[in-house]
Amino acid sequence: MVFSSIEFIFIFLPIFFLVYALVPTTRLKNLVIFVGSVVFYSMGVLDAKIYIELFVQTILINFLLGWLIQDMEKHRKLLLVLGVIYNLWWLMFFKYSGFFVTNVNNILHMNIPERNILLPIGISFYTFQNLSYLVDVYRNKTKASKSLIDYGAYISMFPQLIAGPIVTYDTIEVELRERKHSLKNIDEGLKIFTAGLGYKVLIANQIGGLWKEIETIGFESISTPLAWLGVAAYGFQVYFDFYGYSLMAIGLGLLMGFHLPQNFNQPYLSITMTEFWRRWHITLGSWFREYIYIPLGGNRKGKLRTIRNMLIVWLLTGFWHGANWNFILWGLALFVIMLTEKLFTGKYLNEHRILGHYYLLILISFTWVLFAITDMHDIRIYFQKLLPFLPHETMGRVAEGDYLRYLGTYWKYFVAAVFFCLPVSQKIWQKIKHAPEVVSVLCLGVFFSCVYCMYKGMNDPFLYFRF
Repeated sequence: MVFSSIEFIFIFLPIFFLVYALVPTTRLKNLVIFVGSVVFYSMGVLDAKIYIELFVQTILINFLLGWLIQDMEKHRKLLLVLGVIYNLWWLMFFKYSGFFVTNVNNILHMNIPERNILLPIGISFYTFQNLSYLVDVYRNKTKASKSLIDYGAYISMFPQLIAGPIVTYDTIEVELRERKHSLKNIDEGLKIFTAGLGYKVLIANQIGGLWKEIETIGFESISTPLAWLGVAAYGFQVYFDFYGYSLMAIGLGLLMGFHLPQNFNQPYLSITMTEFWRRWHITLGSWFREYIYIPLGGNRKGKLRTIRNMLIVWLLTGFWHGANWNFILWGLALFVIMLTEKLFTGKYLNEHRILGHYYLLILISFTWVLFAITDMHDIRIYFQKLLPFLPHETMGRVAEGDYLRYLGTYWKYFVAAVFFCLPVSQKIWQKIKHAPEVVSVLCLGVFFSCVYCMYKGMNDPFLYFRF
């Protein structure tokens, strides 16, 4: 069950919020969040019920570890190490064991049996939240939660459980104990949720159809203009898919009285790749900076150590997104680009902003190719299509003017995507948001357009569910 589904919007949400509104105290509301979120999670793993047990088990064990780390002064570090091992073990087993077995077999010519292990949804996100909690308790940045119900509500909260934003415990610790519910929050939450739903269903799903068609055609059989259109469509799809999910999560959080952190800040307006990734998936970047980069020494121990720390962070960022070599290559490419900006080009690009925008749009397109395509041979073919002056092998037959036919179908989605990436869309919203009649009509129009698309089956799972 996903946010952009008929079942979630018209069955799960009404039942959940009816019960949530009827219970009188914050503690009981947290219990409703905990139980309701476990039910929500369970509906996504019905074919592998052991994952429900694993999910609840990780909540219980990390809750207990938090208390032990706080109270057992002599063994705090050992307990933290055990907690880190426990959490990473499950992530490594489910997400990366197949990758390691495959590569060991290929490199050492062994025949270790390979198992097709289904990845538990959301494990990358709730693992990071559990880890950040244990580390923050160890650092005395936060006190261990006194209530299993509160901690369970924090980890399992269904708006951000599957794909973020990654929320650290101290961010919502106060609101777990006491929070305000108001008509203003409800109104704002519904608006934000509707905007996210529109981004997902009306833009991401629709423009993503072009990338699907290109995959069906085969990369060998597309023209250079169509290759550029395809990677642009994929970039917009990833953005509005994940930005839409994040907005829906923030909106649902407001309905429950929580203020979840912002996850995107108009990344396509950036001048450099460094700036782009400060604006994109902000909570993931903050997590790596707080719990990996700074503990390694950050930029405080000389240039070589800084370069090493950047390399580690970006390789881990790539590998976090998927157990495949293309993600490692993607992370390595981002490291090289950002290191170059840090040492040489960044200052020049920020001084020449128009050039910087073109530079960013071209480079981000190249990196999306590495992100989207898992097969190395296909990656090479796609780059040959983007850059036809490179040496290339014999390709398939290309239909003349293929890009014109697809542009004729998808141009309206490109226009919408570009419009909502630009500041003008925010300026228009600021002008009309205080006109309730206009906003109501607009939100209802977006909502029922989304419902129509979902009813007609014009919907896809969120891309970040696979990470």
